[in-house]
Amino acid sequence: MAEPAKPPEENANGEEPPKISKAAAKKAEQKAAKAAKKAEYAAQAANDKQQAAGGGEKSLPIRLKEDSSKPAQSSPIAMDRDPMDSSFQVGWLKDVYDIQPVGNQVYTRFPPEPNGFLHIGHAKAIAVNFGFARFHGGRCNLRYDDTNPEKEEDVYFKSIKEIVEWLGYTPQKVTHSSDEFDRLYELAELLIKKGKAPIAHNKKTEEEIQRQKGGEEGPGGPRYECVHRDRPVDESLSEFRAMRDGKYKSKEVVLRHKMKLLESGNPYMWDTPAYRIAEEKRNIHQRTGDKWKIYPTYDFAHCLCDAIEGITHSLCTVEFQTARESYNWLVNELREHLPAVPQQREYGRLNITGTVLSKRKILDLVSKSVVRGWDDPRLYTLIALRRRGIPPGAIRAFISDLGVSDSNSLIQTVRLETVTRKYLERTVPRLMMVPDPIKVVIDDLPKDHCEMIHLDFLKGGDELTFGSHEVPFTREVLIDRSDFRAEDDPNFFRLAPGKAVGLLNVPFPIKATSFSTDPTDSSKVTEIRAQYLRTEPGTQPIKPKAFIQWVAVSSTHHSPYLAEVRLFHPLFRSLNPDAAPGGYMQDLNDKSEEVYPNAAIEVGFEEIRKRKPWPKDFLSDSQKHPGPWDIRFQGMRVAYFTVDTDSELEKNKLVLNQIVPLKEDTTKKT
Repeated sequence: MAEPAKPPEENANGEEPPKISKAAAKKAEQKAAKAAKKAEYAAQAANDKQQAAGGGEKSLPIRLKEDSSKPAQSSPIAMDRDPMDSSFQVGWLKDVYDIQPVGNQVYTRFPPEPNGFLHIGHAKAIAVNFGFARFHGGRCNLRYDDTNPEKEEDVYFKSIKEIVEWLGYTPQKVTHSSDEFDRLYELAELLIKKGKAPIAHNKKTEEEIQRQKGGEEGPGGPRYECVHRDRPVDESLSEFRAMRDGKYKSKEVVLRHKMKLLESGNPYMWDTPAYRIAEEKRNIHQRTGDKWKIYPTYDFAHCLCDAIEGITHSLCTVEFQTARESYNWLVNELREHLPAVPQQREYGRLNITGTVLSKRKILDLVSKSVVRGWDDPRLYTLIALRRRGIPPGAIRAFISDLGVSDSNSLIQTVRLETVTRKYLERTVPRLMMVPDPIKVVIDDLPKDHCEMIHLDFLKGGDELTFGSHEVPFTREVLIDRSDFRAEDDPNFFRLAPGKAVGLLNVPFPIKATSFSTDPTDSSKVTEIRAQYLRTEPGTQPIKPKAFIQWVAVSSTHHSPYLAEVRLFHPLFRSLNPDAAPGGYMQDLNDKSEEVYPNAAIEVGFEEIRKRKPWPKDFLSDSQKHPGPWDIRFQGMRVAYFTVDTDSELEKNKLVLNQIVPLKEDTTKKT
């Protein structure tokens, strides 16, 4: 029954609002939203100009957009172009470009700290910075922000570059903040000579520092200046050089920016540090050795390296939005000594629920052997996702699917699985496999029976891309334990005593006649005897209600391939492990991994192994960083799989990781 019509609402004057179509209303709403967005970005541009002239800036509020938990659209993912392109054609990133259109002279950078392995949140930063430059015909550098030798390790430098290239991006140059240490030091002295960087002796306690910044009242409380703030320039210059030459120990002195401590409400303008002395025991830099005893802070080095490299668009996440004022302040103070004036803009951070991304917490999981390492497939580091088999194109499609704006995103991990599944469904071959095999002996077939069954690697797929192959059908086959029940059920349509089931692509079904169990465990079936329900030509064939996958036993054809199969589930029980009683370590899911040690795979595996990578990615060069993860396939009726790094194929040791499960059809009886 239709709902009764609702009376029209009245406006403030008691008049009935004009009637407009839904399409017109939606169009008007979109137009208004676009106009509001343009006004916001225009205001941001005006703020930047005002600050360059010496004015202040009011920070925009950071918004958090929660995941709607709606599945990704079912339209196919294009494989011949970067799905991120749509993010640069319209929306926030187009508006950013329009503020400062520079044609094909766009120059961006991805500036990670080499103190840990990248995670899924970094994938967005990589795709935004490299994709923005590529779309506009520009360039993007990979710049290591290596200003903290106490935490940097060579393994992180190597991993970061490898992951950037694996995702499909080629840096214009690989640079380091340390490349500019000499230049940065010169700029620091110039800032001192301008009276904008005094040396401060750090003899205050933490409580005194807090009182200087507003005390217990926080950022809104009264602040006061350091006694060294108006130190004579010559004195600061002399002390800075003494700092450089090793006169002082770590934390004894610091070079500070002389900003707007009392005038600004922005903590980033409260005379932040510019240079500090590294801890003596960790003072050896990865690239410069023991040349330097002092190192620039992120706030000092980041914006100046951007300017030195000629960066046009410094794109970063929204937590740096309030830092934009200090970024512009420092560039403006040294403007006459810099080759470029970059524009900083901030996009929303990608946050994932149901996991942890903190380096400290992941290290805790690794050190306590909860996971195998930083690349354990249950984690969301990028090396873990690669090992799990998530293709780089699927990660780019995931970022594109979320969109890019100045709102933070809080996304459930299932969204990544949904996009990955859609990406794989038409790009990888399909094989029959049984994770937990039971042998079926078809008694009425001869012992030497062998019939070759023709199979397509992807039904309805491109023959030239996927091709076909043959598998043997013999008297003995393996089926999955879940496809047999010792006690029949009218709602169970697979194999049971006296019941028939079809074997995929085999001409006739089989019927179970008897079964054997383990002498020590009567509930465990070890073998099934069956009958081949062949019908004579011209007679009506038996039509089973279900078909199951199978793998033949044939030493002549080296069938089956045996493997250890690992199926993965969430590592944590809740969406917010940190908020769980007792913390994230008490929220661990003890069933996050299922292992099937004796899985069987059909002989087509050998061909797809030789024809890797699956899928072929038009951006990512798999030959540059090849690995077992390049072998991907769908195990029919089971899941998508890749080969794990624990495999030793030359020794016939095969380990398979579940990439994502198959999408379940909840309306279908099984």
